[in-house]
Amino acid sequence: MGVENHSAPVVLGLQPFALVDHIAKVDWSLLSQIPGERGGSFPVAVEELKHILNELNAHILPSTDNESLLRTIAGGSVANTIRGLAAGFGIRCGIIGACGEDEEGKLFMSNMGFYKVDLSRLRLKNGTTAQCVCLVDEVGNRTMRPCLSGSVKVQADELKREDFKGSKWLVLRYAILNVEVIKAAIKIAKEEGLFVSLDLASFESGNIDLCFANEDEATELLRGEDKADPEAALEFLAKHCKWAVVTLAQNGCIAKHEKEFVRVPAIGEAKVTDATGAGDLFASGFLYGLVRGLPLEECCRVGSCSGGSVIRSLGGEVTPENWQWMYKQMQTNGLSIPEPSKSSVVT
Repeated sequence: MGVENHSAPVVLGLQPFALVDHIAKVDWSLLSQIPGERGGSFPVAVEELKHILNELNAHILPSTDNESLLRTIAGGSVANTIRGLAAGFGIRCGIIGACGEDEEGKLFMSNMGFYKVDLSRLRLKNGTTAQCVCLVDEVGNRTMRPCLSGSVKVQADELKREDFKGSKWLVLRYAILNVEVIKAAIKIAKEEGLFVSLDLASFESGNIDLCFANEDEATELLRGEDKADPEAALEFLAKHCKWAVVTLAQNGCIAKHEKEFVRVPAIGEAKVTDATGAGDLFASGFLYGLVRGLPLEECCRVGSCSGGSVIRSLGGEVTPENWQWMYKQMQTNGLSIPEPSKSSVVT
Protein backbone atom coordinates (compact mmCIF):
# COMPACT_ATOMS: atom_id res chain seq x y z
CA MET A 1 0.00 0.00 0.00
CA GLY A 2 1.57 3.29 -1.12
CA VAL A 3 1.61 6.27 1.24
CA GLU A 4 1.00 9.72 -0.24
CA ASN A 5 3.86 12.11 0.51
CA HIS A 6 1.72 14.93 1.86
CA SER A 7 0.31 12.60 4.51
CA ALA A 8 3.59 10.86 5.30
CA PRO A 9 4.59 10.98 8.97
CA VAL A 10 7.28 13.58 9.68
CA VAL A 11 8.94 11.16 12.12
CA LEU A 12 8.92 7.38 11.66
CA GLY A 13 9.89 4.95 14.39
CA LEU A 14 11.19 1.47 13.62
CA GLN A 15 10.42 -1.00 16.40
CA PRO A 16 10.59 -4.50 14.88
CA PHE A 17 8.73 -6.05 17.84
CA ALA A 18 5.53 -4.31 18.96
CA LEU A 19 5.70 -4.60 22.74
CA VAL A 20 3.27 -4.32 25.63
CA ASP A 21 4.54 -3.17 29.03
CA HIS A 22 2.98 -4.25 32.34
CA ILE A 23 4.21 -1.70 34.89
CA ALA A 24 3.68 -1.95 38.64
CA LYS A 25 5.20 -0.55 41.83
CA VAL A 26 6.16 -3.56 43.94
CA ASP A 27 7.84 -4.42 47.21
CA TRP A 28 11.36 -5.85 47.47
CA SER A 29 10.22 -9.41 48.21
CA LEU A 30 8.92 -9.96 44.65
CA LEU A 31 12.19 -8.71 43.17
CA SER A 32 14.13 -11.26 45.18
CA GLN A 33 12.00 -14.15 43.82
CA ILE A 34 12.52 -13.58 40.13
CA PRO A 35 15.53 -14.66 38.02
CA GLY A 36 18.30 -12.22 37.16
CA GLU A 37 19.74 -9.32 39.13
CA ARG A 38 17.57 -6.53 40.45
CA GLY A 39 17.66 -3.56 38.10
CA GLY A 40 18.34 -3.71 34.40
CA SER A 41 16.76 -5.96 31.84
CA PHE A 42 16.88 -9.75 31.68
CA PRO A 43 14.94 -11.80 29.08
CA VAL A 44 12.51 -14.43 30.38
CA ALA A 45 10.49 -17.28 28.85
CA VAL A 46 6.70 -17.15 28.53
CA GLU A 47 6.15 -19.34 31.62
CA GLU A 48 8.28 -17.02 33.77
CA LEU A 49 6.48 -13.94 32.43
CA LYS A 50 3.12 -15.51 33.33
CA HIS A 51 4.42 -16.46 36.78
CA ILE A 52 5.55 -12.87 37.51
CA LEU A 53 2.22 -11.46 36.28
CA ASN A 54 0.35 -13.91 38.53
CA GLU A 55 2.46 -12.88 41.54
CA LEU A 56 2.08 -9.15 40.97
CA ASN A 57 -1.15 -8.53 42.86
CA ALA A 58 0.25 -9.88 46.10
CA HIS A 59 3.22 -7.50 45.92
CA ILE A 60 1.88 -4.22 44.53
CA LEU A 61 2.62 -1.30 46.87
CA PRO A 62 -0.40 0.67 48.08
CA SER A 63 -0.85 3.88 46.11
CA THR A 64 -0.47 7.20 47.92
CA ASP A 65 -2.45 9.11 45.27
CA ASN A 66 -5.09 8.21 42.72
CA GLU A 67 -2.57 6.62 40.40
CA SER A 68 -3.27 3.24 38.86
CA LEU A 69 -1.34 0.45 40.61
CA LEU A 70 -0.76 -1.54 37.43
CA ARG A 71 -0.59 -0.01 33.96
CA THR A 72 -0.61 -2.04 30.76
CA ILE A 73 0.38 0.10 27.76
CA ALA A 74 2.24 0.01 24.45
CA GLY A 75 5.93 -0.10 25.32
CA GLY A 76 9.40 -0.16 23.87
CA SER A 77 11.82 2.73 23.63
CA VAL A 78 10.91 3.79 20.08
CA ALA A 79 7.16 3.53 20.74
CA ASN A 80 7.63 5.74 23.84
CA THR A 81 9.49 8.40 21.81
CA ILE A 82 7.02 8.35 18.90
CA ARG A 83 3.96 8.42 21.17
CA GLY A 84 5.47 11.35 23.09
CA LEU A 85 6.13 13.31 19.90
CA ALA A 86 2.56 12.75 18.69
CA ALA A 87 0.80 13.23 22.05
CA GLY A 88 2.72 16.11 23.60
CA PHE A 89 4.08 17.92 20.58
CA GLY A 90 1.53 17.29 17.82
CA ILE A 91 4.13 15.99 15.35
CA ARG A 92 2.80 13.58 12.68
CA CYS A 93 4.38 10.22 13.51
CA GLY A 94 4.22 6.63 12.27
CA ILE A 95 5.63 3.30 13.40
CA ILE A 96 7.10 0.40 11.44
CA GLY A 97 6.97 -3.01 13.11
CA ALA A 98 4.87 -6.12 13.60
CA CYS A 99 2.35 -7.23 16.17
CA GLY A 100 0.42 -10.42 16.72
CA GLU A 101 -3.32 -10.84 16.22
CA ASP A 102 -3.77 -11.29 19.98
CA GLU A 103 -5.05 -9.18 22.89
CA GLU A 104 -1.63 -7.58 23.39
CA GLY A 105 -1.42 -6.68 19.68
CA LYS A 106 -4.86 -5.05 19.87
CA LEU A 107 -3.83 -3.14 22.98
CA PHE A 108 -0.60 -1.90 21.32
CA MET A 109 -2.53 -0.64 18.28
CA SER A 110 -5.30 0.93 20.32
CA ASN A 111 -2.85 2.74 22.65
CA MET A 112 -0.68 4.11 19.80
CA GLY A 113 -3.70 4.84 17.60
CA PHE A 114 -5.33 6.86 20.40
CA TYR A 115 -2.51 9.41 19.98
CA LYS A 116 -2.97 9.51 16.17
CA VAL A 117 0.25 7.55 15.50
CA ASP A 118 -0.02 6.23 11.91
CA LEU A 119 -0.23 2.42 12.13
CA SER A 120 -0.38 1.71 8.38
CA ARG A 121 3.23 0.39 8.43
CA LEU A 122 2.54 -2.03 11.29
CA ARG A 123 2.36 -5.61 10.00
CA LEU A 124 -0.26 -7.86 11.60
CA LYS A 125 1.01 -11.44 11.86
CA ASN A 126 -0.17 -14.75 13.24
CA GLY A 127 1.54 -15.26 16.58
CA THR A 128 2.12 -13.50 19.86
CA THR A 129 3.01 -9.89 20.61
CA ALA A 130 6.12 -9.31 22.75
CA GLN A 131 5.57 -8.33 26.40
CA CYS A 132 7.67 -6.91 29.22
CA VAL A 133 7.06 -6.71 32.96
CA CYS A 134 8.49 -3.51 34.47
CA LEU A 135 8.77 -3.74 38.24
CA VAL A 136 9.33 -0.39 39.93
CA ASP A 137 10.56 -0.17 43.52
CA GLU A 138 9.49 2.53 45.95
CA VAL A 139 12.31 4.88 44.98
CA GLY A 140 11.59 4.66 41.24
CA ASN A 141 14.26 2.17 40.13
CA ARG A 142 13.03 -0.39 37.62
CA THR A 143 13.68 -4.06 36.96
CA MET A 144 12.59 -5.22 33.51
CA ARG A 145 11.79 -8.74 32.35
CA PRO A 146 11.06 -8.76 28.61
CA CYS A 147 9.65 -11.83 26.85
CA LEU A 148 10.40 -11.70 23.13
CA SER A 149 10.84 -15.41 22.45
CA GLY A 150 8.44 -16.60 19.76
CA SER A 151 7.00 -13.09 19.32
CA VAL A 152 6.32 -11.67 15.86
CA LYS A 153 8.65 -9.05 14.40
CA VAL A 154 9.17 -7.26 11.13
CA GLN A 155 12.03 -8.71 9.03
CA ALA A 156 14.57 -6.82 6.91
CA ASP A 157 13.14 -8.11 3.62
CA GLU A 158 9.64 -6.87 4.54
CA LEU A 159 10.64 -3.20 4.57
CA LYS A 160 9.38 -1.27 1.57
CA ARG A 161 10.67 1.94 0.09
CA GLU A 162 7.18 3.48 0.30
CA ASP A 163 7.26 2.94 4.08
CA PHE A 164 9.85 5.74 4.21
CA LYS A 165 8.87 8.06 1.34
CA GLY A 166 8.12 11.64 2.32
CA SER A 167 9.21 11.33 5.97
CA LYS A 168 11.98 13.48 7.50
CA TRP A 169 13.33 11.40 10.40
CA LEU A 170 13.75 7.72 11.22
CA VAL A 171 14.09 6.87 14.93
CA LEU A 172 15.76 3.58 15.90
CA ARG A 173 17.01 1.81 18.98
CA TYR A 174 19.96 -0.53 18.66
CA ALA A 175 19.45 -4.16 19.70
CA ILE A 176 21.56 -7.13 18.68
CA LEU A 177 18.38 -9.08 17.82
CA ASN A 178 17.42 -6.45 15.26
CA VAL A 179 20.73 -5.70 13.55
CA GLU A 180 19.66 -6.90 10.08
CA VAL A 181 16.40 -4.97 10.01
CA ILE A 182 18.09 -1.84 11.43
CA LYS A 183 20.77 -1.92 8.72
CA ALA A 184 18.15 -2.42 6.02
CA ALA A 185 16.02 0.45 7.40
CA ILE A 186 18.99 2.84 7.60
CA LYS A 187 19.96 2.02 4.00
CA ILE A 188 16.48 2.76 2.62
CA ALA A 189 16.05 5.82 4.85
CA LYS A 190 19.30 7.39 3.61
CA GLU A 191 18.37 6.64 -0.03
CA GLU A 192 15.05 8.40 0.62
CA GLY A 193 16.78 11.42 2.21
CA LEU A 194 15.72 10.89 5.84
CA PHE A 195 17.76 11.87 8.87
CA VAL A 196 18.46 8.93 11.20
CA SER A 197 18.37 9.06 15.01
CA LEU A 198 19.81 6.15 16.99
CA ASP A 199 20.56 5.59 20.63
CA LEU A 200 24.15 4.57 21.36
CA ALA A 201 25.38 1.82 19.05
CA SER A 202 28.16 0.88 16.68
CA PHE A 203 28.79 3.37 13.92
CA GLU A 204 29.65 0.88 11.19
CA SER A 205 27.03 2.32 8.89
CA GLY A 206 28.37 5.88 9.15
CA ASN A 207 24.84 7.00 8.36
CA ILE A 208 23.66 8.19 11.78
CA ASP A 209 22.74 11.88 12.03
CA LEU A 210 21.72 12.08 15.69
CA CYS A 211 22.91 9.90 18.54
CA PHE A 212 21.68 9.78 22.14
CA ALA A 213 23.57 8.11 24.99
CA ASN A 214 23.01 8.09 28.72
CA GLU A 215 25.86 8.52 31.18
CA ASP A 216 26.47 4.78 31.67
CA GLU A 217 26.48 4.08 27.93
CA ALA A 218 28.79 7.01 27.30
CA THR A 219 31.32 5.81 29.89
CA GLU A 220 31.09 2.21 28.60
CA LEU A 221 31.78 3.46 25.07
CA LEU A 222 35.28 4.59 26.02
CA ARG A 223 36.06 1.86 28.54
CA GLY A 224 39.80 1.26 28.63
CA GLU A 225 40.63 4.76 27.32
CA ASP A 226 42.55 7.21 29.50
CA LYS A 227 39.60 9.56 29.71
CA ALA A 228 36.23 7.80 29.82
CA ASP A 229 33.91 10.57 31.01
CA PRO A 230 30.69 11.87 29.40
CA GLU A 231 32.48 14.86 27.79
CA ALA A 232 35.04 12.59 26.11
CA ALA A 233 32.25 10.29 24.93
CA LEU A 234 30.35 13.28 23.51
CA GLU A 235 33.44 14.34 21.55
CA PHE A 236 33.77 10.80 20.19
CA LEU A 237 30.09 10.62 19.18
CA ALA A 238 30.21 14.07 17.58
CA LYS A 239 32.93 12.85 15.19
CA HIS A 240 30.46 10.30 13.81
CA CYS A 241 27.20 12.23 13.59
CA LYS A 242 25.77 15.74 13.16
CA TRP A 243 24.14 15.92 16.61
CA ALA A 244 25.41 14.08 19.68
CA VAL A 245 23.69 14.14 23.07
CA VAL A 246 24.68 12.60 26.40
CA THR A 247 21.95 12.70 29.07
CA LEU A 248 23.14 12.97 32.69
CA ALA A 249 19.95 12.14 34.66
CA GLN A 250 19.40 14.76 37.38
CA ASN A 251 22.40 16.71 36.04
CA GLY A 252 20.71 17.53 32.74
CA CYS A 253 22.60 16.88 29.51
CA ILE A 254 25.46 17.89 27.24
CA ALA A 255 25.18 18.12 23.46
CA LYS A 256 27.29 18.96 20.45
CA HIS A 257 26.43 20.04 16.90
CA GLU A 258 29.41 20.81 14.66
CA LYS A 259 31.51 23.28 16.72
CA GLU A 260 28.75 24.18 19.18
CA PHE A 261 28.78 22.61 22.66
CA VAL A 262 26.03 23.14 25.24
CA ARG A 263 25.42 22.01 28.80
CA VAL A 264 21.83 22.25 30.03
CA PRO A 265 20.65 21.56 33.59
CA ALA A 266 17.63 19.36 34.34
CA ILE A 267 14.35 21.28 34.50
CA GLY A 268 11.69 21.18 37.21
CA GLU A 269 11.69 19.45 40.59
CA ALA A 270 12.98 15.88 40.66
CA LYS A 271 9.85 14.00 41.69
CA VAL A 272 10.70 10.50 40.47
CA THR A 273 7.90 7.96 40.57
CA ASP A 274 9.35 5.74 37.84
CA ALA A 275 12.42 6.37 35.69
CA THR A 276 10.97 4.36 32.76
CA GLY A 277 11.01 6.32 29.53
CA ALA A 278 13.05 9.32 30.75
CA GLY A 279 15.58 8.99 27.92
CA ASP A 280 12.87 8.11 25.37
CA LEU A 281 10.83 11.20 26.21
CA PHE A 282 13.95 13.38 26.30
CA ALA A 283 14.43 12.21 22.70
CA SER A 284 10.82 13.23 21.88
CA GLY A 285 11.45 16.78 23.03
CA PHE A 286 14.86 17.04 21.38
CA LEU A 287 13.51 15.73 18.06
CA TYR A 288 10.59 18.14 18.27
CA GLY A 289 13.16 20.94 18.58
CA LEU A 290 15.08 19.73 15.52
CA VAL A 291 11.90 19.32 13.45
CA ARG A 292 10.94 22.89 14.37
CA GLY A 293 14.44 24.21 13.64
CA LEU A 294 15.18 25.32 17.21
CA PRO A 295 18.78 26.07 18.32
CA LEU A 296 20.73 23.25 19.99
CA GLU A 297 20.34 24.64 23.52
CA GLU A 298 16.55 24.96 23.12
CA CYS A 299 16.31 21.39 21.78
CA CYS A 300 18.04 20.25 24.99
CA ARG A 301 15.80 22.36 27.20
CA VAL A 302 12.63 21.02 25.58
CA GLY A 303 14.08 17.50 25.99
CA SER A 304 14.70 18.17 29.67
CA CYS A 305 11.05 19.25 30.09
CA SER A 306 9.63 16.20 28.31
CA GLY A 307 12.07 13.80 30.03
CA GLY A 308 11.01 15.30 33.38
CA SER A 309 7.32 14.88 32.56
CA VAL A 310 7.37 11.08 32.16
CA ILE A 311 9.15 10.20 35.42
CA ARG A 312 6.27 11.67 37.45
CA SER A 313 4.02 8.62 36.89
CA LEU A 314 4.30 4.90 36.09
CA GLY A 315 5.43 3.78 32.64
CA GLY A 316 6.67 5.42 29.46
CA GLU A 317 3.35 7.11 28.62
CA VAL A 318 2.94 10.71 29.84
CA THR A 319 -0.39 11.39 31.56
CA PRO A 320 -2.51 14.43 30.53
CA GLU A 321 -1.70 16.11 33.87
CA ASN A 322 2.02 15.66 33.25
CA TRP A 323 1.82 17.11 29.73
CA GLN A 324 0.24 20.16 31.40
CA TRP A 325 3.14 20.17 33.89
CA MET A 326 5.56 20.09 30.93
CA TYR A 327 3.87 22.97 29.09
CA LYS A 328 3.99 25.00 32.31
CA GLN A 329 7.75 24.24 32.63
CA MET A 330 8.29 25.23 29.00
CA GLN A 331 6.39 28.47 29.52
CA THR A 332 8.31 29.29 32.71
CA ASN A 333 11.59 28.66 30.89
CA GLY A 334 10.72 30.89 27.96
CA LEU A 335 10.24 28.07 25.46
CA SER A 336 7.50 28.27 22.86
CA ILE A 337 4.73 25.76 23.52
CA PRO A 338 3.69 23.28 20.80
CA GLU A 339 0.65 24.45 18.80
CA PRO A 340 -1.84 21.65 19.70
CA SER A 341 -1.45 22.33 23.39
CA LYS A 342 -1.71 26.14 23.45
CA SER A 343 -5.45 26.20 24.04
CA SER A 344 -5.15 23.98 27.10
CA VAL A 345 -2.13 25.53 28.82
CA VAL A 346 -2.57 26.60 32.41
CA THR A 347 -1.40 30.19 32.66
